[in-house]
Amino acid sequence: MKVIGILKPRSVTQIPEPPLARFLFADTRMAWLWLLVRLYVGYEWLTAGLEKLTGYNFAFGAGFGQRSGSPWVFSGHDGLAIQGFVKGALALSSGPHPAVQGWYAAFLQHIVLPNAGLFAYLVTFGEVLVGLGLIFGALTGIAAFFGVFMNLNFLLAGAVSINPVLGTLGLFLMLAWRIAGYYGLDSLLLPLLGTPWTGSLLSRLRAQRTEPLEAGAGSH
Repeated sequence: MKVIGILKPRSVTQIPEPPLARFLFADTRMAWLWLLVRLYVGYEWLTAGLEKLTGYNFAFGAGFGQRSGSPWVFSGHDGLAIQGFVKGALALSSGPHPAVQGWYAAFLQHIVLPNAGLFAYLVTFGEVLVGLGLIFGALTGIAAFFGVFMNLNFLLAGAVSINPVLGTLGLFLMLAWRIAGYYGLDSLLLPLLGTPWTGSLLSRLRAQRTEPLEAGAGSH
């Protein structure tokens, strides 16, 4: 009985954050590191999205500015590229150990394929917006989350490419959301918008204005 009493938690407690994790993910002295990471990840997303949007290669290096194919959107044949991608993924969904799991293949076949045009716009503008958000440091944690979400879907569809690298870096950016955009627009946006547990700057200012009035009313 004594052993049970010792092992049984007496109350709900918080496990303190290790000093190293706090230094890496919450100390502004490390903001420069996440600036470099987010610029790289944002560059990869933005160039991929612009290529889908325009049909031209925007990545630095060989082939920069050259036509790489048809745009995914505003082309009169929206969805053809997505259809080809989905059909390639479905071809990987057979066999005892398929690269594309059956449940995800069903999602591709019954949800994505019939709505290929819609998903072409979602992927194209999703990549552009994630890239811009990371490069400018605007809502960095949210941009990184949606980037990781797209990486996960590409991986589930059997497309490895650079997705594991971008997905891993995106997860680190999510952990460092407090400082990842410190050298960017988040230095203005985060104090202004606040968090669900602190409220926005406007709500905090409104609360500060009402406190003296409530104190004065209570003194009568």
